[in-house]
Amino acid sequence: MGFLKGLFGKKAPPPRQLNHPNHLQVGDMISMDDSFALPVQLRGQQLRVEAVNTYEFERKQITEWVLKGHGNDTLFLSLDEDDETYLGFSLKINRAQVEQLFDLDAFSDIFEEDVQAHLTVQTPVVEQLEPWLAAQYHQINFAQFGYFHRQDYRGQRPPQDESGATGDQFESYQLLDDEERFAVEVEVYEGGETDVMLTLYRPLSDIREYWPGKA
Repeated sequence: MGFLKGLFGKKAPPPRQLNHPNHLQVGDMISMDDSFALPVQLRGQQLRVEAVNTYEFERKQITEWVLKGHGNDTLFLSLDEDDETYLGFSLKINRAQVEQLFDLDAFSDIFEEDVQAHLTVQTPVVEQLEPWLAAQYHQINFAQFGYFHRQDYRGQRPPQDESGATGDQFESYQLLDDEERFAVEVEVYEGGETDVMLTLYRPLSDIREYWPGKA
């Protein structure tokens, strides 16, 4: 029996099945729909998972997939899971772009505890950013405390120990449009580093194909 096993070798494991973004790992690829409803950074693109990160809040964890395509933009994917599950695609914008898109006095209201900020997008808008934007936003989230981990902690609790492996502390602010199809998300880290993201929510069917990466 041992001779036969050695002669024919071990049976190859079945290929990993990949049909939902929840199962994406580093090296996997997705192919996006070519609908004109999608921004050029997503429309018809093939995107590769470059990293998997974790946002840790008091009562939940959110997985973030870092995606790269043929262009220069880095995109971020998370899942908005409520009654239905939606894809949340995010694009980080810099300070100059924030100043072009929003009135800075109105934007500063986001960080005032007793003010519910309202943002109106200023025109004209750069063509590549327009599909990422709603006309107006209202604030729904103020200074939600969390930790950002540059690691994948799906199915497990991130470490909280004295050695410093606790992730990066931040406060989260979020604004939505009335139809809850677009968001502006702001993360403020210790030391004042601030990330501003434009997010749009799309159906799962916008991902047309999945390709598992090489094991």
